[in-house]
Amino acid sequence: MFKTRITEMFGIQYPIIAGPMMRLSKAELVSAVSNAGGLGIIASNSYPTVKELREDLRKTKSMTDKPFAVNVSIMMRAVRPFEEYFNTAVEEGVDIFETSGRSPEPYMKLFKDAKAKVMHRCARIRDVVTAERLGADAATIMGFEAAGRIGMEDVTSLVRIPIAVDSVKIPVIAAGGIGDARGFVAALALGAEGVLMGTRFMASKECPIHPKIKEWMLELKESDTMMIQRSLNNPSRVVRTEYTQKVLEMEQKGATVEELLPLISGERGNEALTSGDTNRGTVGVGQVVGLIHEILSVKEIIEGIISEAKLVGQRLHSIGISV
Repeated sequence: MFKTRITEMFGIQYPIIAGPMMRLSKAELVSAVSNAGGLGIIASNSYPTVKELREDLRKTKSMTDKPFAVNVSIMMRAVRPFEEYFNTAVEEGVDIFETSGRSPEPYMKLFKDAKAKVMHRCARIRDVVTAERLGADAATIMGFEAAGRIGMEDVTSLVRIPIAVDSVKIPVIAAGGIGDARGFVAALALGAEGVLMGTRFMASKECPIHPKIKEWMLELKESDTMMIQRSLNNPSRVVRTEYTQKVLEMEQKGATVEELLPLISGERGNEALTSGDTNRGTVGVGQVVGLIHEILSVKEIIEGIISEAKLVGQRLHSIGISV
């Protein structure tokens, strides 16, 4: 059940992918997702050196014999030698990659030579089309509801998913606003062949964030997020706090990137996640946080979505929609 081109391409049981989250998507969380039948993705930007990446790749392989992927965010070439990260992952046997941030064109030959599968995460329909043209095997389209960097176009998943599906022949993965069986089934109904979730897996037992942050997430409503970094043409969805409100006020007053960077860096976000103090940095979550009411294991999350999706199908059948 729920077999798609994504499950066949990646050799996974369910078309459920855990979006890579900086400093969170490491061996423990990634292996848990893959062991539960989904696809975990290691966030390579969590590792300052390729040596550290190699160590965690080996740790992940010791914790699962199922497929997993590696993400490389290619936004800042000068900061990180991407080829070294790609080659290290290939050397360790990784054959599924996710690229994001900018066009993967400079690295496509490397992937093809390694016979690796590539999915590219996109914030615009035109990027999905470009990903297909460049040879990507799949593309993820992010809706406005999603956490993190979602692009400048305020278009929701409900609209973006079918447009993306109609625009390309490669399989499309849906991201943004998906956290339970209803969202999963809706994404498939819109033509997606897989879903990518980040926020839901943040509130899992295996996610390495402070327990206070997880409990705090259960109290958040769908209206408790806000957008920052629009002034930098790199908008990001985060939880509304005193800290993030200060960042927004600085932007509204014309703060420069040099003035904002100390407040919006990944290091500051990590401080909040690891300390449990929500006013020590930004915390990115999607609007789907309003649907999260329990801290479950990754296995419980995935198996719950699959079993409840069958009930959704039965309900649709009862009103005359055959599935």
